[in-house]
Amino acid sequence: MNKNPFFIKNENIYLSDILKILGKKKQKNDLKINDISDLKLATKNDISFFNSPKYLDILKTSKAKYVISSDKYSSKINKYCEPIIVKNVLKSVYLITELFYPNSLDDAVDFSLESPDIKKFNKIKFGKNVLLGKNVKIGVNSIIGHNTIIESNVRIGSDCIIGNNTLLKNTIIGNSVRILDGSVIGKKGFGFFPNKDKNFRYPHIGMVLIKDNVEIGCNNTIDRGSLSNTVIGKNTFIDNQVHIAHNVNIGENCVITGQVGFAGSSKIGDNVLIGGQAGISGHLTIGNNVNIGGGSGVIKNLPDNSKVMGYPAKDIRSFLKENK
Repeated sequence: MNKNPFFIKNENIYLSDILKILGKKKQKNDLKINDISDLKLATKNDISFFNSPKYLDILKTSKAKYVISSDKYSSKINKYCEPIIVKNVLKSVYLITELFYPNSLDDAVDFSLESPDIKKFNKIKFGKNVLLGKNVKIGVNSIIGHNTIIESNVRIGSDCIIGNNTLLKNTIIGNSVRILDGSVIGKKGFGFFPNKDKNFRYPHIGMVLIKDNVEIGCNNTIDRGSLSNTVIGKNTFIDNQVHIAHNVNIGENCVITGQVGFAGSSKIGDNVLIGGQAGISGHLTIGNNVNIGGGSGVIKNLPDNSKVMGYPAKDIRSFLKENK
């Protein structure tokens, strides 16, 4: 889904505008830039960024023509794109994101909330004290629990159950999804630039996409994506008190038990089982059919069909042998 309904984009951004806020000299060829995007999703008219050699293979196939990067990577990437060299890549991405999406940091409270119009939602069952923002769409035969807030432009499919005291924002939900009580879904991720006097918050312009037949337990927190989206795959079931950070992509038919934590930008395959209180570090790839034991700390990529446990997580047979 390319069209983001939650943030207003400035449609008239040119390369000269970007170079100006970065303190760079103008180039002869000024052209219109469509958007800022990650390397994988960028089109030829988007600008992107490169800040780690682990993404070199993605850069090689990326369509992005202009890429923000630092001097130490210039020689590695200049054959694949036109690098714009800066001292601080992430701060530059923050400035460009705010240029494209000037309201992206102003979504703390949706003041358009009102009680649902029963005539408009005549096939929906609402609890008491429910509030909806503008342009909310809810499919037929869905149930919305007491004291729940659904902010502007959120979309919910048919046959869904949204529990009590739940907050939904910047989220698109499929059919037959169940979200239990007390969950907060679609808030900004934990992204900022530390500074002695004032920390600078990073704009998060992604969404949360929840596919069909997902169950999300009580008191889950699921952050929206920064540039890309946070995705929960079809038929995945998530237990209580799980935290899913920005840009995490969880595959289909996964089972995730209580108090698991996912750091940002991790990619989880299909049919993955994760035991309680396990932690997944950021920017990792977990393959299909992986089993991760409870209390494990995963700090490196795991191939398909792995079974691991412990900290750092290792092959489960080795772990059990060492801990007889």
